[in-house]
Amino acid sequence: MGKEMKKTFVEKVLNGKQGEIVEVSPDFILSHDNTRAIRDKFLKLGIDRIKDNKKPVIVLDHTIPAANEKYASNHKIIREFVNEQGIEYFYDINSKGGICHQVLSEKGFALPGAIILGADSHTTTYGAFGAFSAGIGRSEVAALWAMDSIWLRVPESIKIVIHGKPRPYISAKDIVLYIIGKIKADGALYKSIEFSGNVVEEMSIASRMVLTNMAAEMGAKNAYIMPDKKTLDYVDSIHKKAFIPVYPDEGCDYERVLEFDVSEIEPQVAFPHNVDNVRSIEDAEGIEVNQVLLGTCTNGRLEDLSRAAQVISGRRVSEHVRFLVIPASWEIYRQALKQGILSTLIDAGAVILNSGCGPCLGAHMGILAKGEKVASTSNRNFKGRMGSTEAEIYLVSPETAAATAIEGKIANPRKYL
Repeated sequence: MGKEMKKTFVEKVLNGKQGEIVEVSPDFILSHDNTRAIRDKFLKLGIDRIKDNKKPVIVLDHTIPAANEKYASNHKIIREFVNEQGIEYFYDINSKGGICHQVLSEKGFALPGAIILGADSHTTTYGAFGAFSAGIGRSEVAALWAMDSIWLRVPESIKIVIHGKPRPYISAKDIVLYIIGKIKADGALYKSIEFSGNVVEEMSIASRMVLTNMAAEMGAKNAYIMPDKKTLDYVDSIHKKAFIPVYPDEGCDYERVLEFDVSEIEPQVAFPHNVDNVRSIEDAEGIEVNQVLLGTCTNGRLEDLSRAAQVISGRRVSEHVRFLVIPASWEIYRQALKQGILSTLIDAGAVILNSGCGPCLGAHMGILAKGEKVASTSNRNFKGRMGSTEAEIYLVSPETAAATAIEGKIANPRKYL
């Protein structure tokens, strides 16, 4: 008998070799405000009922509360559809919800070894828990509702090893921006990224989620971090179903292995209008901004708010800046409230908004006017992403965002920590 082939994580979880087309039935199927468009496509298939109504997870988060009648009508139709189909997992505009990727993570859907497909490109986030999670199109979600299966190509795998000892003021956002700046936005097109190394092992779950969330900005199909005790402890009391962690074989075949020593890097900034247009903070210091956004599915978790609060505590937001803060979920909102984090930010001059996506996609609650500049902890800075096509978006870490809010211009947080 021949030697047994060593398999990567994605080959194991999808049960196929790299490059093969396989049939997959996911554990959960994500959609958000785009559920209305998916519902329309689903009904055109001539099928009345979703095949398994325990698999869709629908979270209203992109434009909540509704910014105008169009959005209100959209939400109304989604609610009616949810009731008609008896969909079990629906997170409306209430104190149980928030941004979809945070909601799925804290409500026990993001599980080691699970397969999660969603109509959002940052569905890659759940790889922080050892899941296979990938973004797909609306038509594909409609077909999944109808058939409960989909064809996927098994991606080739790239192993990214992050090692060293980052400086105290360097966060996961700085690290992943640094890597994207090296790999570039098309450097991992339709690849499975496996993050590893001592830096990843030492990261909190929240920080790991930053890496897997931003993997979409390298073009990755999915991202993955091996489940460890932190992972298992986190999901132990919240998991929605039984799960079996999946690990890559030692000595498996990677398309590439990339190593990054992040011991010496300074805070990173992605300049307009591409996420891979990354430079060190020295090249960005002094750029005046009109707005600072702290939040989103990338950096709206408790540790992000806390680290920003440490920077800004006892100081004031510049009178020339609007400092918007959006906790990623209502659970995080409550925790930040109890711990006094929101009070610290409010006392400094921040405006706390409800948990949702809002300004990140240019929907409402802080879109940009022509000629304005924003420092944002979000994941994308494409032209027109947050409003005017003549506005500029600079992507930064929570610490850099807070320092920038203080000075009214992009600033190095090192001096405040």
